[in-house]
Amino acid sequence: MRKIIWADRGQVLNPDKLAEDGQAPVCIGASRLGTVQASAHAMTVWMQLRGSSWIESKEGKFRLHAGQWIAFEKESRPMIQCGREGLAIGLCLDADALRALSQLADCAVYAGRGTINRSEARVALRLWRKLADSDGSALAMRPVLLHLASLQSELGEVVQRCPGRSRLRKRQVFGRMQRARMYLEGNSHRVVRIGELAELTNFSSWYLSKTFQSLYEESPQSLSARLRLERAALLLRETDMMIGEVASASGFDNCCSFARAFRARFGTSASRYRESLLADSAKPAGAWRKVAAFS
Repeated sequence: MRKIIWADRGQVLNPDKLAEDGQAPVCIGASRLGTVQASAHAMTVWMQLRGSSWIESKEGKFRLHAGQWIAFEKESRPMIQCGREGLAIGLCLDADALRALSQLADCAVYAGRGTINRSEARVALRLWRKLADSDGSALAMRPVLLHLASLQSELGEVVQRCPGRSRLRKRQVFGRMQRARMYLEGNSHRVVRIGELAELTNFSSWYLSKTFQSLYEESPQSLSARLRLERAALLLRETDMMIGEVASASGFDNCCSFARAFRARFGTSASRYRESLLADSAKPAGAWRKVAAFS
């Protein structure tokens, strides 16, 4: 039976170092400031059930909130640390597990991010617990693999739009595009050059830009700019950093370029954006009920 790796109350664990007989565990979890370094030999999928977590990987840094999932390729080696009230469960999927999924349902699990509703989260937790109590065989993994594939059903639809004559080629291209997208999301604190993404995916800059635009209906440059501004808005909401510090932390060289870009994206200045948030948070709950009653 494969061991379950669970990091709790500040523990730092590495599945590879704790593996028995050279076989890493399938089920992993973290809670209450626990930290887990993902296996070097498996794809990793995490689901945040409560609170939030911070993740560092080859693609960059991410924050995972309750009701979200994130998947990394095996080369990513993500390290997840749960927040004080956080709870996250994960799976390590080796090549055999991914091959079994492809043969079972002619589908695959891809790197990426998404959301999961409460019903899906309950199912995922039940299947995860059942797998943790099993021998980790391909038959025991079948339900949880199918559930993962259903969570990524929207990604499967995008795969069909990928260039390539065979289904295998389409999946390969999409996997590389997802790697580029994850890299942009993980580096929202700076400007990412097309050359970086081309080297990461082993595609030419022209092919990368054209395929990325056709799949996501947004160019890599546009997505990078949008993510940087969304990061700036998040910092304005959750920190007391000065506007100039927010601009620098979001990859802008100067406050003027940041001010223009922020106003174009949100229709107001960064300072007014923060002031409106403070004013809204100061309103009593009853005021919102009155507004709702007359709207």
